[in-house]
Amino acid sequence: MRVLGIDPGLRNMGWGVIEVNGSRITHIANGICTSLATEDLGARLASLHAQLTHVLKTYAPDTAAVEQTFVNKDGAGTLKLGQARGIAMLVPAQAGLTIGEYYPNAIKKAVVGVGHADKKQIDHMVRLQLPGVKLAGPDAADALAIAICHAHYAQSAGRLSEALARASA
Repeated sequence: MRVLGIDPGLRNMGWGVIEVNGSRITHIANGICTSLATEDLGARLASLHAQLTHVLKTYAPDTAAVEQTFVNKDGAGTLKLGQARGIAMLVPAQAGLTIGEYYPNAIKKAVVGVGHADKKQIDHMVRLQLPGVKLAGPDAADALAIAICHAHYAQSAGRLSEALARASA
């Protein structure tokens, strides 16, 4: 299974692709889609859409995962992040992929082991789980963490489905 993790952002949208084969996770690629703050919002969203579409066509993931948005004190910032998150959801949906959504604490817990880990801890654990990975930046590390989290949840769900199928047989 090939998983695309997306860390939504209007200026920097991190992405990471991993391959999952049983309990083995392999790094495929990672990067950051960027938009210029000097452009109007529509142009920025269109640019992110085009860049993420290119990533999807290049790496052909089987599924995708996106970080859930949390509301912060800056309402306008939250709305802009929500629009970028819409692009992060739209592109995989247009490709017919299922999309997992995970809150930041769930991602941190799945990758680091605690729900309130900082960026340095996430970076360290991503590098530990994907030896030799060259990260494009913190947003790409977060995206890989999202992909790893999705892989763990998908494997657990698959094992549960198999056990239920065996039990009902």
